[in-house]
Amino acid sequence: MISVVIPVMNGARTIQGCLRAVLDQQGLDEPYEVIVVDDGSTDGTPELVADTGACLIRQPHTGKSAARNAGAWRAAGGILAFTDADCEPDPYWLKHLTEPFKDPQIVGVKGAYLTQQRSLVARFVQLEHESKYERLHRQEYIDFIDTYSAAYRREIFQQNEGFEPALHGVEDQELSFRLARKGYRMVFAPGAVVYHQHAERMGVYFSRKFKIGYWKAFMLRWVPEKALSDSYTLSSQRYQIVLLGLSASLLLAGFFWAPAWIFSALALLLFYLVDLPFIGLIWRRDAPVLSLAIPLLFLRASSQLLGLAAGLLFPPVQQHRRSTGLTLVSRSDKRLVDVVGGLLGLVLSTPLVLLSAIAIKLEDGGPVFFIQERAGENGRPFRVIKLRTMSVGSQDRLKPLLEHNPLHGPVFKIPHDPRVTRAGKFLRRWSLDELPQFWNVLVGEMSLVGPRPEETWVVALYDDEQRQRLAVKPGMTGPMQVSGRGELSMEQRLALELDYIRDYSLLHDLGYLMRTLPAVIRGKGAF
Repeated sequence: MISVVIPVMNGARTIQGCLRAVLDQQGLDEPYEVIVVDDGSTDGTPELVADTGACLIRQPHTGKSAARNAGAWRAAGGILAFTDADCEPDPYWLKHLTEPFKDPQIVGVKGAYLTQQRSLVARFVQLEHESKYERLHRQEYIDFIDTYSAAYRREIFQQNEGFEPALHGVEDQELSFRLARKGYRMVFAPGAVVYHQHAERMGVYFSRKFKIGYWKAFMLRWVPEKALSDSYTLSSQRYQIVLLGLSASLLLAGFFWAPAWIFSALALLLFYLVDLPFIGLIWRRDAPVLSLAIPLLFLRASSQLLGLAAGLLFPPVQQHRRSTGLTLVSRSDKRLVDVVGGLLGLVLSTPLVLLSAIAIKLEDGGPVFFIQERAGENGRPFRVIKLRTMSVGSQDRLKPLLEHNPLHGPVFKIPHDPRVTRAGKFLRRWSLDELPQFWNVLVGEMSLVGPRPEETWVVALYDDEQRQRLAVKPGMTGPMQVSGRGELSMEQRLALELDYIRDYSLLHDLGYLMRTLPAVIRGKGAF
């Protein structure tokens, strides 16, 4: 079964149209239920909902996040679909929204907006969305889902405690970012269309963008890496916010140093130049909207800039932090150390890699390097490079050996693996097979310090708690590598690695680096 959850507050003007569309879905292979959660309406909305036959839940006004969560916890379906009371889904909306779940790896799906409005402002907003949909089309998996047209597996949704009630307007983004950190796969379904009433006046448009900017500033304290990129937001929008702030600062500086006004004008010109692709899209799809493009682009960036500034300077009182991860400063410091360490490591390890390559070639004449797909930060696959320590074709002989795995849970490591060559035993004992990973560190796929990189098939077996280790880049060394390596159970590894992520500091990284050589010499768990 599918459960459709619709939060509403004072939605008497739109809720009946929304429910007519939701209750008339076509092309489905399974039944669905509709749950409307009234969030303290005072305009007769509950009575209108009751007339439709949809399941009605009433609660005091606590916000859309809490309303959606209330509906999700009452739901009977294995798939939770969400839309808003001011949206009217297409007749095949639910079919397109739920089809991707036929792949058991998919946990979340994002749909799309359309509008039938003729206002130039509303048409501009629609084109904004369409430009972002083009970006989503180019990506196999996404990290950004908003709830006007969204669906999640109920089990995963509930394990992650649903939407964050402390957020207002960006709680849907935060949930999808949180799931992406754990390596969950989410996709874009462009056919899952809902018709929406976009802002039709500039003042309303400004207000909505300001609110999003304000709450996004608060949210970015929990997921700071999303200040730099996500699968939905165009890079040009981030550049424009920076350029507008720079132009305003230079404009003020011009009262003390006149040439600053010239640089302010140049920054403003660049502000529009970076969005030429979007302006071109407007020209191709709805040329009359160009008449408002210049002021609306300025209005968009200024409202978001002011909202972000207000959110940073005057954050809301509630501080329900629920995410773990590195701050932007910590990420920058860690990356700097990785670049320097990766370069030095490649140079200093070259003689040892050459000698190891000769030993590998002399033993069986096979390839020197072993390249394998591993799960990186947020579960993104990358190709790890190691010196080959097993006989050629060893991967084909893996399955019969799994029953000899002494460790429990999604972790595989056996002592005296018969596939390991004589040269490989020596390389593993002294961790020389790991030296080519300095390249993975240098290109940003790994870090010098972090959780051990696991194979993607192993990560697919993780439960929700185990996926927390995917919040940072895997490391050449780290808490597991210096504390017993292959002898540690999954529970022991996870406890060490989550402590590392929660209490991260650059000093801790330096400490692990200093402990690595003694751990290699001891050789505990090196097999």
